[in-house]
Amino acid sequence: MREPLSDTVISLKPSGIRKFFDIVNEMDDAISLGVGEPDFDTPWHIRDEGIYTLEKGKTFYTSNSGLKELRVEICNYLKRRYDLEYDPMGEVLVTVGGSEAIDLGLRAMINPGDEVLIPQPSYVSYEPCTILAGGKPVIINLKAENEFRLTKEELLEAITPKTKILVLPFPNNPTGAIMEKKDLEAIAGVIIEKDLYVISDEIYSELTYGRDHVSIASLPGMRERTILINGFSKAFAMTGWRLGYACGPKKILEQMTKIHQFAIMCAPTNSQYAGIDALKNSDDDVAEMRETYNGRRRYLMHAFKELGLDCFEPYGAFYVFPCIKEFGMTSEEFATRLLEEEKVAVVPGTAFGACGEGFLRISYAYSLEDLKKAMEHISAFIGRLRANK
Repeated sequence: MREPLSDTVISLKPSGIRKFFDIVNEMDDAISLGVGEPDFDTPWHIRDEGIYTLEKGKTFYTSNSGLKELRVEICNYLKRRYDLEYDPMGEVLVTVGGSEAIDLGLRAMINPGDEVLIPQPSYVSYEPCTILAGGKPVIINLKAENEFRLTKEELLEAITPKTKILVLPFPNNPTGAIMEKKDLEAIAGVIIEKDLYVISDEIYSELTYGRDHVSIASLPGMRERTILINGFSKAFAMTGWRLGYACGPKKILEQMTKIHQFAIMCAPTNSQYAGIDALKNSDDDVAEMRETYNGRRRYLMHAFKELGLDCFEPYGAFYVFPCIKEFGMTSEEFATRLLEEEKVAVVPGTAFGACGEGFLRISYAYSLEDLKKAMEHISAFIGRLRANK
């Protein structure tokens, strides 16, 4: 019987995060610090708008690009928050989460064999989406000594005549690293000189601490070569609403919309109406959630210091990325033993690329009470490991 499956799809490795999620789901008393999902409910006024649109029967298809009112509000929001200007009538596409926007951008721009630069550790979808689009992923290994920021030198070293796209995943999942304006300016010159395009995943743009987020699209010469990806999942605690967007040059957005048209049709209608309310009325909600995350971040940094566990200070997203190299175990071995012995689930750094070896991703999208309980168990586990050296 002929093999029914695609060789390309078979060759893709499953997400390294899922193994631990599946185990935790079978353990009633496990403490999970592995999920990258806000622990807040979607603010009530956003939910209320979604409910209202259902009650009013607003359940039909929207245009492929999304509700005009939402696209206009996205443009208003980006101008107000990040000084970015886009035309809602041709430079904005509403998608089913930011993940769809990433996939569409890669598929719309890649020809077979084009190289895509992917800094790692980073979100698990960039590499497989590049492969599925017919491109060649080229990994740039970010370094802890650089606070996991992409440097000009690292970028130059990775570029070849086949390089077309740079994925820019900041603020970063899993490290919490950010790129400040001076960092972006250093690489923008290289991008322009080498005639590259950028897919800038800014889904955590609202979650920075003591540092303002800067989009590379706001720098001179970069708007016309950048696809900005953002969405509602992280900042507005709307993961299950599946709502994101892409902004960029009309020429590229038209082709992304064409793929979206054939594959999806449009993002969920009631989610789009809720998204309008989120952008208009949620500044205070976002600020409150951000301050809560920051308190948890500060607690974890203090706890790691008390433990003598090395961890650079993250200024974005809601993750910390501590180093566990002193224990002589792989990240997966450490995470597996921690789960088995202390029933605390974290994600091995290798789930986000090979250079994540020797690190763990710990999410602080959990209550301070849960974090304190988990750190007690982690402290006990590390104490035993050190005692047995």
